Amino acid sequence: MSSFSPVVAPPTHLTANTTQNQRPQPDKLALLIDKSKTIRHLRQIHAFLIRHGLESHPVLNFKIQRSYSSLGHVEDSVTLFSRTQSPNVFFYSALIHGHAINGLHEQALHFYVQMLIGNVEPNAFTLSSILKACTLEVGKALHCHAHKFGFESDTYVRTALVDLYARRGYVVLARRLFDTMLERNLVSLTTMITGYAKNGDIDEARILFDGMKERDVVSWNVIIDGYAQHGRPNEALILFRQMLKSRVKPDEATMLAVLSACGQVGALESGQWIHSYLRYSVNSMNTQVGTALIDMYSKCGSLENARMVFDGIEDKDVIVYNAMIGGYAIHGLTHDALKLFEEMSRLGVRPTDVTFIAVLSACAHGGLVSEGRALFSVMKDEYGIRPKVEHYGCLVNLLGRAGQLEEAYEIVKSASIDADPVLWGTLLGACTLHKNVSLGEKIVEFLVVRGLANSGTYVLLSNVYAATGNWDGVARMRAMMKQSGVQKEPGCSSVEVNNKVHEFLAGDTKHPKRKEIYEMLEKMNGWLDAHGYISQTEAVLHNIGEVDKRRTLEVHSERLALAFGLISTKPGTTIKIVKNLRVCTDCHSVIKLISRITRRKIVMRDRNRFHHCVDGLCSCGDYW
Repeated sequence: MSSFSPVVAPPTHLTANTTQNQRPQPDKLALLIDKSKTIRHLRQIHAFLIRHGLESHPVLNFKIQRSYSSLGHVEDSVTLFSRTQSPNVFFYSALIHGHAINGLHEQALHFYVQMLIGNVEPNAFTLSSILKACTLEVGKALHCHAHKFGFESDTYVRTALVDLYARRGYVVLARRLFDTMLERNLVSLTTMITGYAKNGDIDEARILFDGMKERDVVSWNVIIDGYAQHGRPNEALILFRQMLKSRVKPDEATMLAVLSACGQVGALESGQWIHSYLRYSVNSMNTQVGTALIDMYSKCGSLENARMVFDGIEDKDVIVYNAMIGGYAIHGLTHDALKLFEEMSRLGVRPTDVTFIAVLSACAHGGLVSEGRALFSVMKDEYGIRPKVEHYGCLVNLLGRAGQLEEAYEIVKSASIDADPVLWGTLLGACTLHKNVSLGEKIVEFLVVRGLANSGTYVLLSNVYAATGNWDGVARMRAMMKQSGVQKEPGCSSVEVNNKVHEFLAGDTKHPKRKEIYEMLEKMNGWLDAHGYISQTEAVLHNIGEVDKRRTLEVHSERLALAFGLISTKPGTTIKIVKNLRVCTDCHSVIKLISRITRRKIVMRDRNRFHHCVDGLCSCGDYW
């Protein structure tokens, strides 16, 4: 017999009730097999079957094989299957399903082909199982099989077909199949919603979701994660609150999606609530949830909590280290990031390409040029990691910020990968910072000729021209943007107050407390004037008068968010602001000064990094 033969004691509740004169009842044994939740328990029952000569009983043999597969021991199922004489469609289907759910797709297809060769005709369960384990081309052939064998209209087969096409981006075809289903159930609806969400059509997903008569935790997870993954985190958080009100208990997948949404908008209070919920609902913190918490706390500006979670995780893997190093990097704590990198290397945790993105980013925020160059070489030479566009982006950002534009330009041109618009955009951003018009023009011309220019390309060169007062160049870029249908991304800032995220655009007048907000703005302007602050109007990249430039700066989105934070929280409370773009130099200076005037800590996360402003000073050291 194989390695899973009777090497363990038979279950005591069987031996106690079975004498030599009594033959075990197959129906009771079948029930025991179905209830087996551990491999040890299943092997005990299997040993009992062998002792009593029941290993070839068709029903019990089938159930044992199926249970081995469901518990992840497909090799044992295959061994038993190979000893089964004339296996029928149920044996084949169970084996195919077992391989499919365990990710062994090629083997699942192999047994499907073997079944057809043996003239065993598939049933609906066979087809719905194998469709989960095939490529698009194979799936099309199986679609024909479903039609041939008369199962195309079966709810489970049709659902599997909808999933197949939707996963591969053929959402229109998937919807056509979905619309012609004779019967739609919770699974088929969730499958179609998943297809829309995965392909970015979250509005269509929401229409289907809102029309569902019943929803389980999976359907809630799909729509919440869809919003979180496609740049609409606020809506993800609103849906999560609706889910709780509907009395559907969230699971780990829910928490991962919501933690991602919290991190995107800086919703620290919501993230802390989820952390508390996890403490009481799970016995131990696994690395996936722990990593999500570290990422959330880091992006919400609470490195202390991120480090607390990190220290509490046992058996830390490289993904956990990457999250914490990345957290230090976006907060500009370069030396802490490098120290943690050295620690993981010393402990034998091998870094990945993501690790080097984090440490190179940390070097860029700290201006550590020589250290960054050395790490880039170590990554290639010692760890054999081939640089990706993200690594080149970090290196170019490091050199560009340090003013070494020509070296950065040569690196992009000679990179061993195809430089994408994002990489060139990083270099263009450095040209804006250092007002290098000639290099900026050279880059844009290169991108336009090769068809690589995007909206950011024109915006960045327009910014280079504006920073140097070349308004003709600005007008030319805006004309090109208009001709190409390009629109500049509007600045948006958010602040969380009482577990609710409030968003502001520049000059926003839609907030219910707009009167109080603009009154606070006037008060802030008075404070600034009293301290002799002079507006940095060069930050306004428009050809307008000085007075208009000052007015434009006064209603930037981050100032509206700050004003709302000041009127909505108690004195001394830390205010945390998240902005989708880089903070302008004037707002950066204003926020520093307001932190000294109000004696408050003001934390702001922009597109590049965190700024912790305390008593008139910023953690970035004005290098960002």
